[in-house]
Amino acid sequence: MKSIIQSALQNSHSYSEYRIIVSKLISEGKSTGNEQSADLLHYSELNEIRMKRLEKTLKLVAEVEKTLQNITSKQTWLIISEGWCGDAAQILPIIKLMSEASEKIELKIVLRDENEVLMNQFLTNGAKSIPKLLLLDENSNLINHWGPRPEAAKNLIINYKANHGIVDETAKIALQKWYLNDKGIATMKEIVGMMS
Repeated sequence: MKSIIQSALQNSHSYSEYRIIVSKLISEGKSTGNEQSADLLHYSELNEIRMKRLEKTLKLVAEVEKTLQNITSKQTWLIISEGWCGDAAQILPIIKLMSEASEKIELKIVLRDENEVLMNQFLTNGAKSIPKLLLLDENSNLINHWGPRPEAAKNLIINYKANHGIVDETAKIALQKWYLNDKGIATMKEIVGMMS
């Protein structure tokens, strides 16, 4: 596992580098990832707008900020993501904001399809669901992992699928509204909760 993580870290990007990569691809009419389609490009464009808004409006919960400021040893927070992923667009700005609360945290991002060996270690019910956050100690050992979405958001989708048989556009809109109303609080609390 450690060698897989270290290999991924060598291919990782900072948050700002990730944003530049996604934006550049959009300007070329492409999305990140192996698959290309009009839908994935559309989702990537929507996510650009979401991330810009979140970067301006998100605020850390005081208790979360305090927990992060009390971290005593260096950590790397490694996120597995793709630019077209709606959950990633909602969650990455939250994790970035959290990482900025402590100089002990270094945030790195890898693209899922470019890091399949790593992704395969963190499947959700057999699926390559993203984003996934891996908390690593200063020696790149895995402390814990989280994702692809907060518990309440996960339950929203599970219940919708149970009632309707599929996750359609209505479900995706309901999920985005959930994220909007939550303001990142569930994600923040779940991540700091697994740190203790």
